[in-house]
Amino acid sequence: MLTSHHAHTQGSPTALLGGADQPTPPGTHPAGHVLVVGTPGPRLERLTHTLRTTGHDVSHVPPGEAGPRVHQAPPDAVVALDEPGARHAGADVIREVRTVPAGRALPLLMVTGTPGPAGVADLLRQGADDCIPEASDPDELSARIEAKLRRVPVPVEHLLRDPRTGLYSRPHFLDEVERELKRPDAARHGGVLAVIGVAELAALEDRLGPRVRREVAERLAGVAERLGGVCDRLGRDEDGHLLMLLPGVDEETALRGLQDFATAAAGTRFVVADENVRLTPAVGWLPLTGCTDGADAADQARDAAHEALRHRDLRPVRYAPWMRDTPHRHRRPPLRALIRPALSALSPVLALLLGIGVPFVLYQQAYLAGWDLGSGMYWAVVAGLVLSALLIVLECLYALDAPSRPQRPGAAYPPASAVIAAYLPNEAATIVDTVESFLRQDYPAELEIVLAYNTPHPLPVEDTLREIAARDPRLVLLPVAGSTSKAQNVNAAVTRVRGEFVGIFDADHHPAPHAFRDAWHWLSNGYDVVQGHCVIRNGDSSRVARLVAVEFEAIYAVSHPGRTRLHGFGVFGGSNGFWRTDLLARTRMHGSMLTEDIDSTLRSLTAGARIAVDRTLLSRELAPTTLTALWNQRSRWAQGWLQVSLKHLWRGLRSPILTIRQKFGLLVLLGWREIQPWLTLQILPILLYATWKAGGPGHLDWAVPVCVLALLLTLAAGPVQALFAWRLAVPEIRARRGWFWSYLLVSTVFYSHFKNMVARQSHLKEALGDRQWRVTPRAQAAKAVTRR
Repeated sequence: MLTSHHAHTQGSPTALLGGADQPTPPGTHPAGHVLVVGTPGPRLERLTHTLRTTGHDVSHVPPGEAGPRVHQAPPDAVVALDEPGARHAGADVIREVRTVPAGRALPLLMVTGTPGPAGVADLLRQGADDCIPEASDPDELSARIEAKLRRVPVPVEHLLRDPRTGLYSRPHFLDEVERELKRPDAARHGGVLAVIGVAELAALEDRLGPRVRREVAERLAGVAERLGGVCDRLGRDEDGHLLMLLPGVDEETALRGLQDFATAAAGTRFVVADENVRLTPAVGWLPLTGCTDGADAADQARDAAHEALRHRDLRPVRYAPWMRDTPHRHRRPPLRALIRPALSALSPVLALLLGIGVPFVLYQQAYLAGWDLGSGMYWAVVAGLVLSALLIVLECLYALDAPSRPQRPGAAYPPASAVIAAYLPNEAATIVDTVESFLRQDYPAELEIVLAYNTPHPLPVEDTLREIAARDPRLVLLPVAGSTSKAQNVNAAVTRVRGEFVGIFDADHHPAPHAFRDAWHWLSNGYDVVQGHCVIRNGDSSRVARLVAVEFEAIYAVSHPGRTRLHGFGVFGGSNGFWRTDLLARTRMHGSMLTEDIDSTLRSLTAGARIAVDRTLLSRELAPTTLTALWNQRSRWAQGWLQVSLKHLWRGLRSPILTIRQKFGLLVLLGWREIQPWLTLQILPILLYATWKAGGPGHLDWAVPVCVLALLLTLAAGPVQALFAWRLAVPEIRARRGWFWSYLLVSTVFYSHFKNMVARQSHLKEALGDRQWRVTPRAQAAKAVTRR
C-alpha cells in the first residue's frame, strides 16, 4: 500500500516539497505545533507552506539551533530536512534534538531526498521515528505526524513517567511518596514533599486553553532539573501543579533549595503556548516526618501552596492545620488575642518603665554593691549623642557632592511600566488625578500604567477608571483578588508588565513629566534601582503636613543622597523608585514586612544590586494632615525598620558581597538606628541616679565643660540639618522659609522626642507580636489639594 502510494505520487504536482495549496481534508485536525528544522531556502519554504496548508501550527529554525529551541519551548513534533551534503546532516539534527531532555520522546520525522533503504535505516537507528521522501503527498506527512502524536499505546497519565518530560503522573508520584514513607525509620532521614502552583495559571488558561497546565509544569520542571540539588523525583497533577519529592534532607536544606528554585523560576522568561511570559511559583511544603499517607501529605502541601499564592512573594510556605480549617486566616488562641491589645495600649507606660525605671533601679543597686555603673553609662550616653550629631553633619556634608544623574542614557529608551499600588477605598478621592498625572508622562518609548488595586467591594470610581482605560490603552487595570497589602499588588503586577524597567508608586503620587526618562539614564548606566525624591504637595493643608513637607526635604534631599555617598549604597523608599524588571521579578516584596520596601532593598543589595538615589527625580505626594495619622504612619515605619534590622543586620555583616564601607553603613542604618531612641532616654535615669547619689539636685555640678560642649554639638545638629534641607530643597518648598523656621523650632522642642517615642513603642509592639497595618488616610488630605 505504501509503495503504490509513493509510486502514484512520485513527480506529482501535489508532492510534498512542490505541491500547490491543498485544503485541509474534512475530518482532519491540526496536529499541534510542528518545529521544522532546515537550512533557509526554497525547500524549507515549501515544506513549511505544505505543513500549514494541512492544518499545522509551524515554526522553523536552522540546524544547530534546534536543541535550544526544543529546550525552551518543546513543540508537539519535529520535522527535519535531511541534507547529507550540508554541514549539519540529518544525523546531527537527530542527535541535537534527542540530547535535550524535552526532545527525547518528541515525534521526529525526517524528510529526505535520498530515500534509499540504507539511508532510511541509518536515520532510524540514529533516533528518527520515521522517514518520508520529499516527493510524498502532503496528506501522508500529516497522517504520519498524527499517528506519532495520537496513537500512544496507553494514555500518558497511565504511564509511569511522561515520555516527553520524565515527570511522574500524580498516581505514580504518590506511589513514590508511599514508598518513601514505608521505608524503615533507621533508613529514612528527614525528607520533604512540595507542591508548586503558579499564580498566573488561571489567566493563561483562560487565554490560551488547557494545554498550558501541562506546559507550565514542564517549564518549572526544567528549572528544577537545571538547578539540580536535592530533588530527585518530579511529577505533575492534572491541575498544572509541579510535585517535588526531596528525600533524605533536613528541613533547612530543603527550604533553601525550594527558595532557590522559586527565585530562579521567577527570574526566567518562559515560552508557554508560544507566548513569552513570567511566572510566579507558589511553593507549599511539609516535612515527611510524621506523615503516614502520601495522598494526604500531597493535599496538605497543596493547601500550603494555595496560601503561598495569596502572597506571590516567592517564599515557600510550610503547611499548618489552619490552612485547611480556615483558609486565609490564622486562628489565634482567644486568651492571647485579648491580652495583646491590652499590652499594646499600655506600651507607652511600659516604654517609660523599661527605659527609665528599670535602669535607675539597676544603677542604684549596682552602686550599693560597689559598682558606679551609672557614671560609666553617663559617658556612654554623651558619646552616643555626639556620635549621632556627627553622623547627621557628615550626611549633610556628603549630600552637597552627591553623584549627579548621567547626562545621556547608556542604551536606547526601552518599553517601560509604571505600577501604582492602591487600596481603592482609601484612594477613591485621589486615584483619578493620579492616573491622569501618569498619562501625561513624557517618555520617548512605550509606557504602560498598571493600576494594581484591591477593594473589598465595587466602587463607583472603578467605572470612571474603566472609561479612562477604554479611552487610553496605556492604562491597564489589574484588580488583585484577595490582596491585603501593597506587596501583594506589586507582586501581582510584576509578572504582567511589559517594560524593561518598572516605576513603583503609591496611589497619591504625581511624578514629574520626565521621571521615567531620567530614571533610565541611571538604569542604563549600570544601576539596578534608582530612588527618587518624594516631595509633599499638600503642605498648606495643616501644620502637620507642613512639618512633614520640610522633613521630607531633610530625608530625600539631604539624608538619602548623603548616606548613599557616605556608605556606598542607596535605599529604595517604597514609592518613586525604579527597578529593572528582571531584578524586581526575582526579589518581589514580602507582605509580612511592615516596610516591605526596605526589606526588598536589603535583599537586592546583598544579592549584588546597585542602588542609586537621585534628588532631582521628583514625584509629589500627600502628607498626613493630623497628628494621629502621622503617629500611625511613623509607628508602622519604625516597627518595619526594626523587623528589617532583626532580619538583615547580621546577614549583611556576614555577606561576602558587601564591602567594609557598606557593612559600616548597615551597622549605622540598622543597628545604631534601633539603639539610639533608648540611648537618648537614658539621660533621665542617669540624672535621677546622679541626684540620688549627690543627695539632691542642689549638689549637682551642671557646668562640666565636656558635657556643655557635647550638649551644644547635639543641639546644633538639628539647625545644621534644617539649613542643608533648605539649601537643597525643591524650589516650591524652599520658597517657604517660614516652614523651615517652624520645623527647626518644633523639631528641637517636640518632634525629635515624638519620633523617639514612636520608635520605642514600636519596639514593644513588635515584641508583643502586634503587627496591625493602619492605612494612612488620603481622602481628607485630598480635599485640601488643588487639582494640578
